[in-house]
Amino acid sequence: MSAWRLPETVPDGQPPAAEPAAPRAVTGARRMLVVAATVLLTLVGAGGLAVAGGAMDAFFPEKPDGCAKPDRSLQLYAVELPSDGTQVRLGYGLTPQTASYPGPTMEMTEGECLAITLHNQVSVETLTKLRTDPAHPLGVSLHVHGVKYTQLSDGTVQSGSFVPPGQSRTYTWYAKPADKKTGSPGTAGYWWYHDHVVGGPHGTQGLGAGLFGGVVVRRPGDPKPDRTYTVVFGDRQSINLRRGAATDTCDPVNPQPGPSCLVARKGERVEFVVVGTGNDMHTFHLHGHNWADTRTGTVSNGQPFADQVPIIDNKTLGPGDSFGVQVIAGDSVGPGHWMLHCHMQFHSDAGMSTMLHVLDENGQMPPGGHDHSAMTGATGTDGGAHQHN
Repeated sequence: MSAWRLPETVPDGQPPAAEPAAPRAVTGARRMLVVAATVLLTLVGAGGLAVAGGAMDAFFPEKPDGCAKPDRSLQLYAVELPSDGTQVRLGYGLTPQTASYPGPTMEMTEGECLAITLHNQVSVETLTKLRTDPAHPLGVSLHVHGVKYTQLSDGTVQSGSFVPPGQSRTYTWYAKPADKKTGSPGTAGYWWYHDHVVGGPHGTQGLGAGLFGGVVVRRPGDPKPDRTYTVVFGDRQSINLRRGAATDTCDPVNPQPGPSCLVARKGERVEFVVVGTGNDMHTFHLHGHNWADTRTGTVSNGQPFADQVPIIDNKTLGPGDSFGVQVIAGDSVGPGHWMLHCHMQFHSDAGMSTMLHVLDENGQMPPGGHDHSAMTGATGTDGGAHQHN
């Protein structure tokens, strides 16, 4: 039995889930939409972090200004996932056993300093196979968008801040708060992290193999979601076509089709962390729902709605872009199977589409309609982590 595992979300003060569920991959020919729900985990206290640095480490500060010492720390592993026989698959995980793609969603609050020790468990053989230039060094790395870090945490070959096979290195991220005096906007927002080394100087092969994940930086008082899903638009080979799956499937770490992952109850606040890893423009469109074109997708109390903030149901995503959306599931429209897809028509025609299955307040799907969701089971109720033979 192989258990599907969802990329974990890493906020503060939550216990680890006993059994994470599955990453989600919805694809058409060379078009892929990866969706992953998140599981909440506790971080350990900072201290005792081993750093395997390069020759340049002594010349640059270890931590960014404002980050005297880490507030929290965690261990992250880069590992090889079971191959489907057609391509190398890699993933990040808080343990080697929970590695997946996308990797864990890192959740921070402005003002926090986070230390992440990355352990490279990818074999020399696999890294050599992915290398496009025989002179390029072998290793993996952690490069993050949006938050602050020094050159020692840049995660590039050029800065020497990568991790050779079998070694470890600590990266320090700082979620800098806004500064009214200087006009600095802070770091609150929806970002992502990825490898920048595997295969070549831009980590293209690492991205293609699955080394990426979401980052959420909140401000105190931000609305907290009931469920978070990471949605990744990319260009990997078709999962559905290759596996012969008749419907949208979760992408487990074995070569079998899996269940749908996008499930919520009516009235729940659902958060989407949206990331573009490929080379094309995309759009994020969710049927039956809309949101404010703001940092969180919401409008704060007292803020006038009319003409102040655009209300949208479709948002453009470029290569390397990321943004966040929060919606109230089934708000005014009720339960149902709501399509989520790229509105570049030839992308959606090629399979870049999935469903948000909104159950009623009791966790039931009303009778009627076509249910793509294996996650709701025969009774149409909420499901948790599933296993597949």
